Amino acid sequence: MRLSNCQKKVKYKDMIVIPVKEGENIERALKKFKRKFEKTGVIKELRSRQAYTKPSIQKRFEKQRAIYVQKIQQEEE
Repeated sequence: MRLSNCQKKVKYKDMIVIPVKEGENIERALKKFKRKFEKTGVIKELRSRQAYTKPSIQKRFEKQRAIYVQKIQQEEE
């Protein structure tokens, strides 16, 4: 059975679980949540999906980034 693009099932990543101790400040729990949420990269992925990037341009950006990282590593040595 084949599913069309509209009918494909979306696989969600694991839910973010924040253990909150009794009496812990809600501000601290929110801060923990925000940190974990940032690490998942959901926002970054959503932004990248908003606009299509051609594969050739994607390769160019990756190459530029690799050159930049390599320069930094050579300067540290």
